[in-house]
Amino acid sequence: MSTARRLNITLPEDVAEILNNVKNKSAFIAEAIREYKKQKDKEKLIAELKEGYLLSAKEDIELSKDWEVTINDGI
Repeated sequence: MSTARRLNITLPEDVAEILNNVKNKSAFIAEAIREYKKQKDKEKLIAELKEGYLLSAKEDIELSKDWEVTINDGI
């Protein structure tokens, strides 16, 4: 079983209004934070993969240029 920690936070009025009709505010906020973190982690991974693919693409182009002579020779 996980332990809990009490936090005292201040929210903008419009955000606090969203929580007015939520019965378990702590669970709602905890889930929202988990989802936010999951989304940010996913965005970071996508950016890292994109960067890796772009670097790989440059290498692939260079390799294909090395083989152009062979392809053009009909071998």
